[in-house]
Amino acid sequence: MKSRTGYLQVYSGDGKGKTTAAIGLAIRALGAGMRVLFLQFMKSKIYSEHNILPDISPNLTLETLGKPYFIVEEGSVPTEELAKLKDDVVIFSPGKPPQDYVELIANGLKRAREAMGSGDYDLVVLDEIVVALHFGLITWEQLRELIDSRPEQVELVLTGRGATPELIARADLVTDMRDTKHYYTTGINARKGIEC
Repeated sequence: MKSRTGYLQVYSGDGKGKTTAAIGLAIRALGAGMRVLFLQFMKSKIYSEHNILPDISPNLTLETLGKPYFIVEEGSVPTEELAKLKDDVVIFSPGKPPQDYVELIANGLKRAREAMGSGDYDLVVLDEIVVALHFGLITWEQLRELIDSRPEQVELVLTGRGATPELIARADLVTDMRDTKHYYTTGINARKGIEC
């Protein structure tokens, strides 16, 4: 494949569709013969895409870097939202995220940096890395260093709620998924094949 310029894309916002958009872009890239690394931060293999993406193309590598529970900083999510998550959430004090999660995310950043520099991938997606930044599992400096290490030809996509002004300023493309209306507000939980 001839050399091309890659860009930094960010899919953020409170609305549904950030991971879905990244998966769509990955499939489009595969259709063009590109090699894709899709790293999912803060997720375990419970999402329906894990039933098909690993077998869709030999040019796609899908890896997860999460635990079988979600983490939330105390006071950052309304009580009624936490009640929906029940035992699937670990609440941590502000500024004190679980150390095992911090280490897991740090290993993911290392994996992403090595993958981008290897020449093995044209598109690297770091799904939910923006949430890791939001919760303090990584610092802006760590993420900026990763972005700065991106070879010119690699397309880098970052997803997750809570994109910071620094990240938005650094990105070449930012899509803000707005939550105009969602059936979650009526008590409907995540549906298999649609949200999970």
